[in-house]
Amino acid sequence: MASTTGETLAAAEPIADGRTEEGEEEQVVNPWEVSAKGGKIDYDKLVDKFGCQRLDESLIQRFERITGRRAHVFLRRGLFFAHRDLSDILDAYERGEKFYLYTGRGPSSESLHLGHLVPFMFTKYLQDVFKVPLVIQLTDDEKCMWKGLSVEESERLARENAKDIIACGFDVERTFIFANFSYMSPPIYKNIVRIANCVTGNKIVGIFGLTLEDYGGKFFFPYIQAAPSFPSSFPHIFSGKYSKLRCLIPCAIDQDPYFRMTRDVAPRLSYHKPALIESKFFPALQGESGKMSASDPNSAIYVTDSLKDIKNKVNRYAFSGGQDTIEKQRKYGANLEVDVPVKYLNFFLDDDAELLSIKEKYGSGAMLTGEVKARLIEVLSEIVERHKRARAAVTEETVDAFMAVRPLPRMFG
Repeated sequence: MASTTGETLAAAEPIADGRTEEGEEEQVVNPWEVSAKGGKIDYDKLVDKFGCQRLDESLIQRFERITGRRAHVFLRRGLFFAHRDLSDILDAYERGEKFYLYTGRGPSSESLHLGHLVPFMFTKYLQDVFKVPLVIQLTDDEKCMWKGLSVEESERLARENAKDIIACGFDVERTFIFANFSYMSPPIYKNIVRIANCVTGNKIVGIFGLTLEDYGGKFFFPYIQAAPSFPSSFPHIFSGKYSKLRCLIPCAIDQDPYFRMTRDVAPRLSYHKPALIESKFFPALQGESGKMSASDPNSAIYVTDSLKDIKNKVNRYAFSGGQDTIEKQRKYGANLEVDVPVKYLNFFLDDDAELLSIKEKYGSGAMLTGEVKARLIEVLSEIVERHKRARAAVTEETVDAFMAVRPLPRMFG
């Protein structure tokens, strides 16, 4: 069947993650796997297949007009590029209606890399400009099921990851962080069951591409990730007039399948469909055909890396689109489409004029690969050192304050 917004959910259609019924895998994008022939994701094709909407310049301008603030660099550069019903959220906001933010993290490693920080950096911006409450789900149960971690280790990693998330600068008076193992309270569990009772096994297979060879947890977990989209999962925060509040979810586009399912269920449970604002994927240092992996520490910049580590990784492993000799680089210039240092600067160099200048000079041959990498090392070193200072100030008591089940004293305004 298809929902009223045209989000295709039926198993008889091509499977939503990119596999065809014949098993062809031009590109596979789902919460557990992201891959493409040739290594490059075709985002236009992905948007069309998922049925979401492109985030265009007019919507970015509307963001700036409503908030009175310049759009975040991730919006200006097209890194958050797709959405579902973002216009409805902005319409409601202009009418004086409130909403809340929901995002999350699967805590599977001790240390986060910069790609992990991207959604939290953007969510921090959204919380600041709209002055709204935020719930952050740590799916320690998911990683216990998928990664084979013990319950105790999953819980420990959730707290460690919470420290890195808090270090992004969230407002404790507007933010509730919860781990699934410790917060599987009656209200959220009731919503999980309500959602589960609206979704058939065939629909789960159609959305996520699961088979009977997959563990049962994969079939059940989508309901757990869906439940925070409904405000009644947090009665200590959203009660009375806020019990039907709208929800906006910033996330990478591989999380879209969870919320297509959620949006199909929401009207049946008398809730607003959650709105989404979705990002592209953060590339590995080795390029789009590479993969950031905890088993390969040189595939990413981690927030625990030293300045020496950052310099070494960028100089040795960051894939260059520059030519292999100075003479050729001066003559032909660099291929910016594949150059990882330029891609990273596109994420993290806030100065639009400087970025444009680098692209023009590097692409024409007036700038060398070493010069571009040197600027990237400066930018990344500043971000990582700032994050380290912020994280060092996060104590166990700070984590407890963010994770305490409590009313949020300053939700709006």
